[in-house]
Amino acid sequence: MKDLPKHIPGIVLCIAFILVGNYIAQYAGVLFELLGFIPENSASPISGIFIAILLGMIVRNTIGVSAQFLSGVQFSMKYLLRAGIILLGLRLSLAEALKLGAWGIPLIVSCISVGLAVTLYFTKKLQQSERLGTLIACGTGICGVTAIMATAPVVKAKDDEISYAVANITIFGLVTMLVYPYIANLFFAGDPIKAGLFLGTAIHDTAQVTGAALIYSDLFQMEEVINVATVTKLTRNLFIILIIPLLSFWFFKKEHGSTSDKIPKWYELVPLFVIGFLALSLLRTIGDVMVQKSGSAFFLLSSDAWQQLYTMLSNFGATFLLGAAMAGVGLSTDLKKLKGLGFKPFLIGLIAALSVSLVSFLLVFFFGHFISL
Repeated sequence: MKDLPKHIPGIVLCIAFILVGNYIAQYAGVLFELLGFIPENSASPISGIFIAILLGMIVRNTIGVSAQFLSGVQFSMKYLLRAGIILLGLRLSLAEALKLGAWGIPLIVSCISVGLAVTLYFTKKLQQSERLGTLIACGTGICGVTAIMATAPVVKAKDDEISYAVANITIFGLVTMLVYPYIANLFFAGDPIKAGLFLGTAIHDTAQVTGAALIYSDLFQMEEVINVATVTKLTRNLFIILIIPLLSFWFFKKEHGSTSDKIPKWYELVPLFVIGFLALSLLRTIGDVMVQKSGSAFFLLSSDAWQQLYTMLSNFGATFLLGAAMAGVGLSTDLKKLKGLGFKPFLIGLIAALSVSLVSFLLVFFFGHFISL
């Protein structure tokens, strides 16, 4: 902590970029609304994090970043990132996942598994970086930008790989958000559970899933779709707790081989921020259950006060901490390296998006009637 003062200029710069990014994203949402792409009063489908990365890349590759900011930028990318992911645990109640029952969770697991397997297969076939392919796979299959940010330190991804993966998720997620409500209505009209399951498993980012569900509800007057899609997406997000340790183990074996005396214990492969994420998710679950049973969380907070507290803390983690970390990624990204990655990573992103969507559609079509919320 004695070095904190030298990090402050860079941290402030990263926070400034995410504030500007969120401002631009907000007005991009207003523009989408005026153009009729999203319903009135919807959240912006453009992530402020993506804007912050883009702005950071522009600054880095035009005027450059002064040396006095670099240590704070690196600090943000490492420590603010982990703190933000931990606070995101408050967004996820394990009790919500149980609502999907014995059929819904296997459906989600299947979509995630296919997304990971297909993406990594084509990453190898197209001779691209496994780190980049893993980021795209996790972003597509689990929870968009959040999964990319959580996976990046585990696989030791480079800044340009993170930027490319985020761009993938943003572009394809935006397209699916605008198109999939119509596909859902075409095949699942009159069945809000199937429509919500499809939107919740086939679209990448939480904000984009919510936007698609709002579009569906607004177009076809079926509000229940919003609840089903939201529960499905939040349950998907929980699988980051399982996937990150597995990826940690996989990448460790690739680096060090399978010699038994080199492989650490399983608990050594679980990053501390994943443990923190799970701890706060459990805290949120316990608080929610106590509110339902006794009307107060931990005998101290009313239902409204508890909701305000976890919402405020999780939003702080997502908006400022994760946002500042990703602004740091943008400020560290050399566009020459990004250009060198070429078109193939976007092709991998397209394949990932289509494969997850296809599996989601088929499973919902054939097994969706078994699921109730």
